[in-house]
Amino acid sequence: MAPDASILSTLNPPQIEAVTAADGPVLILAGAGSGKTRVLVHRIAWLIQQRQVAPHQILAVTFTNKAAREMKTRIEALLPFNLQGMWVGTFHGLANRLLRTHHQQAGLPAAFQILDSADQLQLLKRLVVDLGLDPKEWAPKQFQWMLNEAKEQGHRARHVDPEVDYLQRQFVRVYVAYEAACERAGMVDFAELLLKAHELLLENPELLAHYQARFQHILVDEFQDTNKIQYAWLRLLAAKHQGLFAVGDDDQSIYGWRGAEVENIRSFDRTYTEAMVVRLEQNYRSSGHILGLANHLIEHNQDRLGKALWTDTGDGELVTLYAAYNEVDEARYVLEQIQLHYARGVCYQDMAILYRSNAQSRLFEEQLLQANIHYRVYGGLRFFDRKEVKDALAYLRLLSNPNDDAAFERVVNRPTRGIGAKCLNAVKSLANETQKTLWAAAKVLIGGTVLAARSRQALSKFLHLIETLQQEGQALPLPACVEYVITQSELQRAYDKEPPDTAASRRENLAELVNAAAQVDADEGDAMNVFLSFTALEAGDEDDAPKDSVQLMSLHSAKGLEFPLVFITGMEEGLFPNNRAFDDLAKLEEERRLCYVGVTRAMATLYLTYAHARRLYGEVKYPQPSRFIEEMPSQHLQQMTDEQIRPAVYEDDIMLPFELGQRVAHATFGEGVVLAFDAHGQQMKAHINFSSVGLKWLNLEYAKLVALS
Repeated sequence: MAPDASILSTLNPPQIEAVTAADGPVLILAGAGSGKTRVLVHRIAWLIQQRQVAPHQILAVTFTNKAAREMKTRIEALLPFNLQGMWVGTFHGLANRLLRTHHQQAGLPAAFQILDSADQLQLLKRLVVDLGLDPKEWAPKQFQWMLNEAKEQGHRARHVDPEVDYLQRQFVRVYVAYEAACERAGMVDFAELLLKAHELLLENPELLAHYQARFQHILVDEFQDTNKIQYAWLRLLAAKHQGLFAVGDDDQSIYGWRGAEVENIRSFDRTYTEAMVVRLEQNYRSSGHILGLANHLIEHNQDRLGKALWTDTGDGELVTLYAAYNEVDEARYVLEQIQLHYARGVCYQDMAILYRSNAQSRLFEEQLLQANIHYRVYGGLRFFDRKEVKDALAYLRLLSNPNDDAAFERVVNRPTRGIGAKCLNAVKSLANETQKTLWAAAKVLIGGTVLAARSRQALSKFLHLIETLQQEGQALPLPACVEYVITQSELQRAYDKEPPDTAASRRENLAELVNAAAQVDADEGDAMNVFLSFTALEAGDEDDAPKDSVQLMSLHSAKGLEFPLVFITGMEEGLFPNNRAFDDLAKLEEERRLCYVGVTRAMATLYLTYAHARRLYGEVKYPQPSRFIEEMPSQHLQQMTDEQIRPAVYEDDIMLPFELGQRVAHATFGEGVVLAFDAHGQQMKAHINFSSVGLKWLNLEYAKLVALS
């Protein structure tokens, strides 16, 4: 059949080469913004229309349901065919379809249930107790992480060596009990879907032969993000026709911490020696300066498959690098640029603030709230709504008011301390009968015989803990009090038992809560209440953000998205790259790939920011700028400092009344920190971050500020 011009007319030469590739293994190295989804969709259309491949002979795998829906919609817009028989979906969705169809051979009931992460954890909690293990010592969350990791590696309990160490021995016990419980109840978790589907094919040769013959063409998106079991599943299905069409980018492999193996894409042409490799390097998203910076940055990684992004749309704006005085100044600068670009006609929804750690979002949230600018935290909770932050705040609320029933119920057994549902129900019942608070009811019960001795003792220890924290905390400054409560409540230690990345994130957020407390400026007796009121008001603003909202997200969450205006913040050694990557080349290179992903999210305007001083883990640090900044070529950058933004301030004939970073007092606004100055003629203003009202520019002639230090 003659080529249909409508299928190829919108494609560039490398895209056409990819779409029209002959049968056999094909690797498409698709750079950021190079049109990989277009290639996948047009490849499927080409196979059906020009190669006469039946839709049911095509299997297309994506990583998200949204991507699968988009692919189907775009294929249907190109072709007048019925695509009913074509399998398009996520790895988990397609594995589920396979298992539903062949549930008997898989040893599953027809209506097997899928456990989500929360249900899986709940089951593991019960099994840990049933096995006689103390959940405080043997964290169910850690077992959950180990269990899913084992399944992603294709390992059943029988494959795990229990003699490695005592932890591994207990894990094997839990894994065996978990497998038995799931089998009895007919339940399958997400990792099990893929492992069970792989085993189904391996253990049923006739079934495997059927699907190998059926799926002549297997297309997979985001190939660099596949893990061991996913790649094994693909290779098994593609073994007969070798028709694996893999689209991905080794430079955008950023999920190694959750099992993705970049080596899958790097070794593709060694696994399939006859593979055709096509590079998509023309970028349709970003300007020349952004791409030039990204290319030079990623060249510092080793063992790349190699490509260089380019555009024919021109160089565009230089990338702006801003050196902030501290993290507050950084957030203030970002806000000012947002307001400036909005005044120039850029919508808020076209602006994104990216950060390496979710804990960094707090200051940006504060700035946007104070400026009455709507925002949305993408792929995560607002800072004061994060579990560990809410837990710590609940303890603080109890210190301030033991009669806070909601706070009592949240933390009475968090971390677990032997106060089970039966004990708590007894407290609630007595409170209801006597119209007392939970605290008062608990006081009564520890002196009676209604509860078992063990429950009375556990409840008594909790009440004593709160009373001790009250007494000791009163003598401490607010930040020290918050840190003391986090430590003595053992929240920190409880989270340390979670998977490494989760635990690290929780530690960072708890440390950031201490930082937030350090910014409260009130009389000693009122500081706690001022702080709790502040956090409640911020967390309480929970209406869904309108469509035109500034987007806040981690760099990982930004994968696959694009924005006209992007800020990459906190570019400092120890933060980005994360200090956990310093002694591990593989982790450091993944951090660099993460930076590359962040840079290539920007379409027209990109800001990079770092701070000379940053409060981390309760103390001020003075980090070095990120090594990634040093790896960026100067011809693509314009460096900005506060001096360059307000040059008149630093003329020799102007005497500054205060130093940057100095604490000052105002009769109305209370205490604050000087961040910057602005001078026009004889008029001078100071930019001050007040603990009570936030950022304000004040005319020094009238402000009557008093230096405090």
